[in-house]
Amino acid sequence: MPVRPTVRFTALFTLTALASTSLAACSSGSGSDPDTVKVSFKQSTDNSIKVMDTYLGDIKKQFEKANPGKKVELVPIKAPDSEYYTKLQQMLRSPKTAPDLVYEDTFLINSDITSGYLKPLDDYLADWKDWDQFIDTAKAAAKGEDGKTYGVPDGTDTRGLWFSKDVFAEAGLPADWQPKTWDEVLDAARTIKEKVPGVTPLNVYTGKPAGEMATMQGFEMLLYGTGTGEGGSDPLYDKGSKKWITAGQGFEDSLSFVETVYKEKLGPEVSDALDPNFSTKIRGELLPQGKLGIALDGSWLPQDWLEGSGHEWPEWSKELGLAAMPTQNGQAPGRVSMSGGWTWSIPDKAGNPDLAFEFIKTMQTKANAQKWYIANSGISVREDVANDPAYVDAQPGIKFFTDLVADTHYRPAYPAYPKVSVAIQEAMEGVTTGDKSVQEAARGYDEALKEATDNQVVTK
Repeated sequence: MPVRPTVRFTALFTLTALASTSLAACSSGSGSDPDTVKVSFKQSTDNSIKVMDTYLGDIKKQFEKANPGKKVELVPIKAPDSEYYTKLQQMLRSPKTAPDLVYEDTFLINSDITSGYLKPLDDYLADWKDWDQFIDTAKAAAKGEDGKTYGVPDGTDTRGLWFSKDVFAEAGLPADWQPKTWDEVLDAARTIKEKVPGVTPLNVYTGKPAGEMATMQGFEMLLYGTGTGEGGSDPLYDKGSKKWITAGQGFEDSLSFVETVYKEKLGPEVSDALDPNFSTKIRGELLPQGKLGIALDGSWLPQDWLEGSGHEWPEWSKELGLAAMPTQNGQAPGRVSMSGGWTWSIPDKAGNPDLAFEFIKTMQTKANAQKWYIANSGISVREDVANDPAYVDAQPGIKFFTDLVADTHYRPAYPAYPKVSVAIQEAMEGVTTGDKSVQEAARGYDEALKEATDNQVVTK
């Protein structure tokens, strides 16, 4: 969903791009009002989607009622992912513009920690009994390399294959489809292309405009299923040497999969695939209208189809099937998923950090946390919620995606990761457009990787 920039990362965006983004949100810093907590969050680019707005509006009412004289000012940032991260980091640089609470993607949190933008929360967490309910993997996602914790996670996510049962029926494919290899996924897409004209067979996010969606929903869902990280090791980062891994066979195989999707026209038109808002179209039009056969995507999609979303689709659980993304050749454990998530963090330059943490505590009561997980189709990171039948049975798909946690992977979210992610997106874009061969794209990645990590790389 997803994340991001310090001076080094902001360099990826031109001055023109920065000028084109509205800085209206930046005008609302913490200021000097000790009774107002300013909460900044990512607002959907789809005007119909108000899940976060509605949830925070409810928390605001609860907080103000429980704390007479205190006020909450919500500061939405409405932008695609990459612009959101740019705007957020602009805000964090000055006490005049820094809010009291910010929504941070775990993908970028270490970069922001290293830049000194966030405040460690350990003193607050030590006195907060609910912190014991959070699972260790979620806590680790918000930790800096210094061992301190810089955010409170509000859920996690997993990823898999969504498919249209109507499209599959027309193509003669099974309604209980569970592919065992990459080839089976591609073969299903080829069948759809042949038998169901006018339908996009398969979507795999790709290229720089898609940002972290391309890296995580697309490339890493492939790479982490190649078996290049045997024994539980990470195929992107070698923890032993603390170095990033250059493009090997698994990396090239993953690029080949992407190349095949677009070369054989099994995916969307390249111009659509490279539209930064294409994900909105996937959720709002293509899947509900039966115009997409298979989507490699995340657990959160149903939030766009719930009552009040503007794209209500109560029939989705009857019209869509779910399948785990298989490993490349069916090797153990047979399926792959990636997990990320977002945290609530307090900026280092926040004017009212104590009040901000009180707001976090209000958001993270068991009842409010459970309400949020269900509203945004999230996966619980609290044990008390995960064990509550009301959560498990609240929405179709929750059990499927929660079960994937057993075989999921987390990104190596070290400070260099945002730039490594961009290097992956550039490699994907090269094979998507046909401008580069797989080998050329892999070599380009290696060069970008060396630059992004100050040559801290290793070949495996």
